[in-house]
Amino acid sequence: MTGDTHATGGCQCGAVRYAITTPFENPHICHCRMCQKAFGNYFAALVGTSKSGLSWTKGEPAFFQSSGIVQRGFCRDCGTPLSFAYDYSSRIAVSIGSLDHPERVMPAIQYGTESRLPAFAHLHTLPGTRTEDDIPADMMEKLRSRQHPDRD
Repeated sequence: MTGDTHATGGCQCGAVRYAITTPFENPHICHCRMCQKAFGNYFAALVGTSKSGLSWTKGEPAFFQSSGIVQRGFCRDCGTPLSFAYDYSSRIAVSIGSLDHPERVMPAIQYGTESRLPAFAHLHTLPGTRTEDDIPADMMEKLRSRQHPDRD
């Protein structure tokens, strides 16, 4: 998706939605400890764009000043991580997972590798199953997602 000039995304519950009208750049994952904590995961997957090209189309995120120079946006209702921005920069990054079409963004670089967790190197070797294989058929209806669809 690098180079595209239009994308949309938002949080899991749908309280916060955004549109991007400027090209994506620098799709990446970051292993730094702050990103691990902010995403509750092994890493944060992010893609940058111009702050002027990002507009919040529904609701607005809450922000956490995670350091003296970084603000992280998230949904105050469901907790979805949405953005990362250096205070001094004209750029902002959105979480790839919050895009309506995350499959269109392929990370091109890794940052913060000094904090990369050892398990990361082995994740691709783990066996896997589909959700439908792990949930009894009579429980699948209760599993139906309550999250906002990947569209406005």
